[in-house]
Amino acid sequence: MFAPAIARWLSAAPQAVGEKAVAATGTTVREALVSAFAQYPVLKDYVVDERGALRHHVVAFVNSEPVRDKQSLSEPVPADGEIYVFQALSGG
Repeated sequence: MFAPAIARWLSAAPQAVGEKAVAATGTTVREALVSAFAQYPVLKDYVVDERGALRHHVVAFVNSEPVRDKQSLSEPVPADGEIYVFQALSGG
């Protein structure tokens, strides 16, 4: 699921409570994101950088566990798992 700040790029995706769900396949976070980007290419540059790592302003969770390896995105995703992608908040 993509949080509202990111989901605005997914006008055709189904909506649930301000979030957008995208059906993606993959056994790792990277594989699932590649699958989502194949469906919605506009998301790629917003979510990952030129090396394929999560951008500094983006956080992701597999179910309720934070994705710790933002570089390789190698965390496993269970068959019934969900990945949540949010825009991180910063400032002071």
